Amino acid sequence: MTEIVLASGSATRSKMLRDAGVSLRVDVSHVDEDAVKRAMLAEGAPPRDIADKLAELKGLRVSARNGETLVLSADQVLVSGGTLYNKARDADELAVQLRELRGKSHELLSAAVICEGGRPVWRHVGRAQLIMRSFSDTYLEEYIADGGAGLLDTVGGYKLEEKGAQLFSRVQGDYFSVLGLPLLEILGFLRARGILTE
Repeated sequence: MTEIVLASGSATRSKMLRDAGVSLRVDVSHVDEDAVKRAMLAEGAPPRDIADKLAELKGLRVSARNGETLVLSADQVLVSGGTLYNKARDADELAVQLRELRGKSHELLSAAVICEGGRPVWRHVGRAQLIMRSFSDTYLEEYIADGGAGLLDTVGGYKLEEKGAQLFSRVQGDYFSVLGLPLLEILGFLRARGILTE
């Protein structure tokens, strides 16, 4: 089986792909995401374009050092009420964000770009809408204490595949995009390229 390169240090993304039968190695890209977001927001770019551009920049950087090997990169943004949220820096900031999202709907946009030979050859942005329940402050404190530093690895501060599911009353859209990759579309591309069996 042909190996692809994943331009992401996300353990969840690696696990999803490997569990789906994709052979990969990881080569993490280092892009100043905050600077890119600030610049694009200043230009009035929509959240979808920000996620797509960040994924593309990561992929191009890693593709430049990996020849003709397919490089998969991704980025995810969370939007609620017109506000674009970043990953929380600490437990206190996470608590503030989750209180702001509590009882409301938000959208996750998970962009994936595949590069080959230093140029993008495929892209897709998956979407999901999530509605947080009106959980108590007591639950919030327990949730953050139980989740620890791992919650800071995800935009929104939750892992839907784990205890984070308890934060929600409804999830609509692509489950895999909530986890960080539009997996079914990626697998479709890999089958079309002959990397996975059709």
